[in-house]
Amino acid sequence: MPKRFNDTGLCIPYRHYMVDTSAKLKQIIQLTERGEYFTINRPRQFGKTTTLFLLAKQLNQLDDYVALRISFEEIV
Repeated sequence: MPKRFNDTGLCIPYRHYMVDTSAKLKQIIQLTERGEYFTINRPRQFGKTTTLFLLAKQLNQLDDYVALRISFEEIV
C-alpha cells in the first residue's frame, strides 16, 4: 500500500507521510524519566494525537512504564 497524506487524526508512519518526531519523543521520555511534566499545546493538525500514540508505544517497550489511553470526551 503506498503512503498517503492524512489530515484526519492519527498518522501511522508506514502508512502516512509525516515529519520525523524522534527527537521530540526522546526529549519527552527524558522529562518523564526525571519525573517532570510536559504539555502538548498546539492547534489542529500539528501531530498531538500522533505524538501521544508514538510516545505510548515507546514507553510500553520500556520495562518501567505502562502507558494507558484514557478519554474524557463522553463525560457529561
